[in-house]
Amino acid sequence: MLAEFDLPKEIVDREVKKMTMISPTNKEVQIGQTLKDHEYIGMVRREVLDDFLRKRASENGAHLINGLFLGMQLPQKKGESYVLTYNDYNSAEGASRTGEKKTLEVDAVIGADGANSRVAKDIGAGDYEYAIAFQERMRIPDDKMEYYKDRAEMYVGEDVSPDFYAWVFPKCDHVAVGTGTVIDKKGIQKYQQGIRNRAAPRIAGGEVLRVEAHPIPEHPRPWRVKDRAALIGDAAGYVTKCSGEGIYFAAKSGRMCAERIVTNSEKGSRMIDEYDLKEYIREWDAKYGTTYLVLDLLQKVFYTTDAQRESFVELCEEEYVQTVTFDSYLYKTVQGNNPVGDLKLGWKTLTSLWKNNNKKPDAMRTLV
Repeated sequence: MLAEFDLPKEIVDREVKKMTMISPTNKEVQIGQTLKDHEYIGMVRREVLDDFLRKRASENGAHLINGLFLGMQLPQKKGESYVLTYNDYNSAEGASRTGEKKTLEVDAVIGADGANSRVAKDIGAGDYEYAIAFQERMRIPDDKMEYYKDRAEMYVGEDVSPDFYAWVFPKCDHVAVGTGTVIDKKGIQKYQQGIRNRAAPRIAGGEVLRVEAHPIPEHPRPWRVKDRAALIGDAAGYVTKCSGEGIYFAAKSGRMCAERIVTNSEKGSRMIDEYDLKEYIREWDAKYGTTYLVLDLLQKVFYTTDAQRESFVELCEEEYVQTVTFDSYLYKTVQGNNPVGDLKLGWKTLTSLWKNNNKKPDAMRTLV
């Protein structure tokens, strides 16, 4: 994303070159030895990334409005404008700002307003299943922060999530400790306590700086385009299963949609229509549809029982798995390039699943 979107390296808090996968019995597998010297996973804070993107958009001619989108009136005739209603906070001051209600007429709408998208509601895009992601930003002692300076941890187990993973990710001067779930949203506090307990030896003495919770889409909405309105990012449901990543895909879908509007409107000289925007959907599905299907399958296979989670972590010891894993994070590709390697991995997956589902679980290990 840094290269593709010309982002300055200064916005990256941490360069993760090591990832520790931790099984339900605290078996640890270190992955990252397949990374090249220049490769890393960038950890950013959304408040930093978003601020940079907003300012750059403004510098390039976008008119920014600090406001709250309330809803929109759809065109009743061909060629009519969309009429957006919003509270404008640009001139408001103080903590109790109420804003000034205004309207804005536009030719096209790109709904980039997140998982609870009002644009999606207004165009009747349909609902989707979603996960709840919960995390605590935590400042930990310096010696413990040193361990996380270039390392991310992913924990799996029924105690930290019944269908996803929990994490400890490094930020600028603190760590983010969190978890997520689809099937037991009401139990999210219990699973957050679970990751606190599992990671306790490494985050002991931590001070909670901030608590965050967000809905995360589990699959694309039934409809992502209607007339001259289209959805991107979380509003469209573009979050990958298994990893839960959405930032790159939000940026990428926004760019693809905008470029399609620019091209098909002949740089604003003709009015686009629904067919023009559906070209963006077709391009998106052709490029990333397989990625979403594969990661959905992996989540269903490996995030179901603790025995299967043990197999998932075991398989992460394979160099081939590590290569494919980091390729999926860094380059958004999930398929291997080696048919022989794929066959060997398939066989090891089956034997590992059979073994772990037919033996007594190992004793719980102690994290050091």
